[in-house]
Amino acid sequence: MSISITTTSPSETGNSTNWPEWFSKDQNEAWELFQSLPQPKRTDEPWRFANLKAIDLSDFHVAVPVQDVASLITRSSALTNLAAKLIFANEVLIHNDQVGLPAGVLLLPLEEAAKNHEELFRKSFMTSNVRLGSKKFAALHRAHLRSGAFVYVPKGVVVERPIEIWHWLEGENATIFPHTLIVLGEGASATVIDHFVSSRDERSLAIAVNDLTVETNAKLHYVAVQEWSDKVTAFHINTTEVGKEGVSTALQMNLGGAYVRGESDSHLMGEGSRSVMLSINPASENREIDQRTFQDHFAPRATSDLLYHNALADSSRTIFAGLIKVEEHAHETDAYQKVRNLMLSDEAEANSMPGLEILADNVRCTHGATSGELNEDELFYMMARGIAPKQAAQLIVRGFFGTVLERLENPMLQEHLGEILDKKLSTSK
Repeated sequence: MSISITTTSPSETGNSTNWPEWFSKDQNEAWELFQSLPQPKRTDEPWRFANLKAIDLSDFHVAVPVQDVASLITRSSALTNLAAKLIFANEVLIHNDQVGLPAGVLLLPLEEAAKNHEELFRKSFMTSNVRLGSKKFAALHRAHLRSGAFVYVPKGVVVERPIEIWHWLEGENATIFPHTLIVLGEGASATVIDHFVSSRDERSLAIAVNDLTVETNAKLHYVAVQEWSDKVTAFHINTTEVGKEGVSTALQMNLGGAYVRGESDSHLMGEGSRSVMLSINPASENREIDQRTFQDHFAPRATSDLLYHNALADSSRTIFAGLIKVEEHAHETDAYQKVRNLMLSDEAEANSMPGLEILADNVRCTHGATSGELNEDELFYMMARGIAPKQAAQLIVRGFFGTVLERLENPMLQEHLGEILDKKLSTSK
């Protein structure tokens, strides 16, 4: 029997049995919050231009365990030189390999972290207000959350090789709530790659959350590779907090999904902190990618740098609304926000709404959005050398996205993500 996600409480699903008692109470409170919050309306500013029909969740139910987990483990092959790999299928941990992790690093299912490391867990798990529009859906996530990944790198520890996490979704009208919680202690360093993948071409729902905490002088590379089925409705909600002289570099690659809503809220809490926010979005057919961002500067001499690239074909749509806010006393802020739209079709639509709010002195902030078509001279140059028009266009799009990948400092990571992107572009209709 299917269990509706919008009419069934956490206690009725049985999720609470895996969590400590205090978290089960939190889930019931989150359920009450979800029920009390109204459904978004077109007049709500955070949902301006959005397709509200796409966020009707009434037909979706809680995903059941996957039967053929062996095939998913086999399909979860990407990088080979890893520190660790976790694989979840419909929020059930099916593979756990940690042989390359340095001593002291914690890589645990969330429910185990909540039981055995309560103070550390509660300090960073969904502690910030969801303020970019999806508070109702974040509450539903918390209410129905069953598992996810907890990564803790203690003070001074450097994880040289990437940590890879896979979240598989399977089932018609099934819903999962992937969650990744990352905490880097003072001076720590790590690279974490989240993969979000559908096992079949099914209509499904994912409401994903990631919490990233980067403490003093720590350095995080976080990549989310989203390859949902083209029938999936997905929410990806992020909060990042960066401490003094810490650096967070986060890249979102949206390669699938019918409707994708991404919200990224970056808090620069410490002096000299830095947040780099990147996104690659090839959109085709009738896909809609809706992204809302907040670069919030609380401390002086911090830097935020946002670069989002969209390539729109067919009747696809993208929406971007981003705010840079410089709080009082956050003097000598450097903040940048750039959205570039490459229009590959006359029927495609790009909506971009960058914004600034400055409450401090002596700051440097720039923001903007551009839209343009394929360069005819570049196309002609390649076609004159025997390259077919479709392949020539793909090469131009690949170069367009390559300037985003270049922002990553890790050449191995650039190459790996480039291969994933090449595969996506070569199979696009």
